[in-house]
Amino acid sequence: MTSDALNPQDVWLLPGWQNSDDGHWQSLWQQRYGYQRLEQHNWQHPLRGDWSIRLQETVLDAPRPVTLVAHSLGCVLVAWWAAHSQAAKTRVRGVLLVAPGDTEQDSLRAAVPGWSPVLLQTLPFPSILVASENDPHCSLERAQAMAQGWGSRLVNAGAAGHLNTASGLGLWDSGHALLHTL
Repeated sequence: MTSDALNPQDVWLLPGWQNSDDGHWQSLWQQRYGYQRLEQHNWQHPLRGDWSIRLQETVLDAPRPVTLVAHSLGCVLVAWWAAHSQAAKTRVRGVLLVAPGDTEQDSLRAAVPGWSPVLLQTLPFPSILVASENDPHCSLERAQAMAQGWGSRLVNAGAAGHLNTASGLGLWDSGHALLHTL
């Protein structure tokens, strides 16, 4: 996809558990580029079925195929939804998966019950997975396994934590450049 092909109304940001705060690159991209944020009903206590339905409605209501930009639990959502939705095959142009949360990890399994196991089925659209070498919510080895299972191109972001506000990414221009390579 070229940069001309990214219509802001067709790019949907999928934050993870507890949403993305004002300093998060997803929020900054929304402000700078006019991308859409998929609003969930409950950011604090996410239910996989509710979040999946919300994504399904959003994709089906979109006037054209969409590009998804997922962070953390949003990545796990995309994998689950894509495995269960016919719309995933025709209504998604591609997805940038950033710092997936490993919901099979004990700490996350307890914090977000009902999100395990992580489905590792090949996604029906192009995808790039960006992972960090020191993400407390997903080891690099586990992110590599996810990328392989999803058929995603893996990009190692180095020691960048959970690729969130605390990582100090700001507008994260290199991530935005990756989005344009889908």
